[in-house]
Amino acid sequence: MLLSVRFVEENTKHMEKETGNISNTDVTTVKKKVLQDLSINNGGGLVNSWVNSMRACSPTHLKSLMKQSSWLTEHPPALDMFEEILHVSEGKQIVMFLDYDGTLSPIVDNPDRAFMSKKMRRTLRKLAICFPTAIVSGRCREKVYNFVKLTELYYAGSHGMDIKGPAQGSKYKEVSFFFYSVESVDGKSLLCQPATEFLPMIDEVYQKLVEKTKVTPGANVENNKFCASVHFRRVDEKNWSDLANQVGSVIKEYPKLRITQGRKVLEIRPIIKWDKGKALEFLLESLGYANCTDVFPIYIGDDRTDEDAFKILRDKRQGLGILVSKFPKETNASYSLQEPDEVMDFLQRLVEWEQLRSGA
Repeated sequence: MLLSVRFVEENTKHMEKETGNISNTDVTTVKKKVLQDLSINNGGGLVNSWVNSMRACSPTHLKSLMKQSSWLTEHPPALDMFEEILHVSEGKQIVMFLDYDGTLSPIVDNPDRAFMSKKMRRTLRKLAICFPTAIVSGRCREKVYNFVKLTELYYAGSHGMDIKGPAQGSKYKEVSFFFYSVESVDGKSLLCQPATEFLPMIDEVYQKLVEKTKVTPGANVENNKFCASVHFRRVDEKNWSDLANQVGSVIKEYPKLRITQGRKVLEIRPIIKWDKGKALEFLLESLGYANCTDVFPIYIGDDRTDEDAFKILRDKRQGLGILVSKFPKETNASYSLQEPDEVMDFLQRLVEWEQLRSGA
């Protein structure tokens, strides 16, 4: 029950108790309501809540609940609305934030084969020349860099718990964000790792998850340094319950860790108030745009974990979020794109516009 409660809290955006943002009474009320909604109190337990959540978030289910046309009215294609986006960003500094899997590269069965195209890499290099550009991923920062191999970008791995800026230049200075230590590396590149103390625990959990899940065909556990990811894209749906039990049997022994859900992946992460939204805020502050009105962040992502960043932008009424999805989904993003090829087209148009505007 403890694990199911933590899972529900995260996926309903109510994992705020330990930060003091809501009262204990509020947390209890939220737990009760959500648990009832997911029928956890009716004997289903963690397994049923997790499997039901996965089914509810499947594209076919969502497509049956929402009409594509009405959804596109609320989240119009960013390519169709390109001129409007340029208009609202006029006079402001655009800063780009991009998820990796499903945004810059296609979703693939084997996460180790999530390669971006050469054309996408060329586009990213040009984009980084025009605008400050960051990749914000659930993957380990080093893995994302090995896929992208561009030194001009900022990389925020492990859902923003491992951030490093471009190696060149010396304009980054030591700063402090919330209660986390941030430092410069050789006076040149920015480094932020707010969950360092959890590294031994994540390594230990990773090893246990590998051992536990090896009996489930198709399951793949990935060590993303500050989080562990259990991929089930290749797991038959009939085995989801077994996999949930295996993951639960490990995580229940670690109250300082939580489970979040992405696209066919379970993420095991430290319970700290840090996510892709916080990474976005940190990077904007590091670039000197904290509380500025002349900055226009654009965040493009396809995953549930990107919603934290979309929500930050929507709440601040600053910049915009673009969801990458072929199917209607509940989202805090303002616009939509269907696939990585459309993302590349959008980025290319931004580059061409900036080059024309600046006379480059």
